[in-house]
Amino acid sequence: MASATSIKLDEDMKGRVRKLAEVRQRSPHWIMREAIAQYVEREEQREALRRDTLQAWEEFQETGVHATAEEVERWLQSWGGDDELPAPECHK
Repeated sequence: MASATSIKLDEDMKGRVRKLAEVRQRSPHWIMREAIAQYVEREEQREALRRDTLQAWEEFQETGVHATAEEVERWLQSWGGDDELPAPECHK
């Protein structure tokens, strides 16, 4: 169940939201809810990527297992071609 919350916007931002709402044939309320939903989704994904990156770095520091940039670049360059390479093997 949704509950009301308030947000303070300066007059310029209010006008921009109103104008966009008119162009999109939506309400200002819809525009603001959509903007917040997209922002939260994007930031949650960014946080998950940050956590995964830190976990991968810690794992590398513990094990030393990796693929070099050159190996990965060679693999990526082969994508879409007839001679597509398999993913590089990780090693110490």
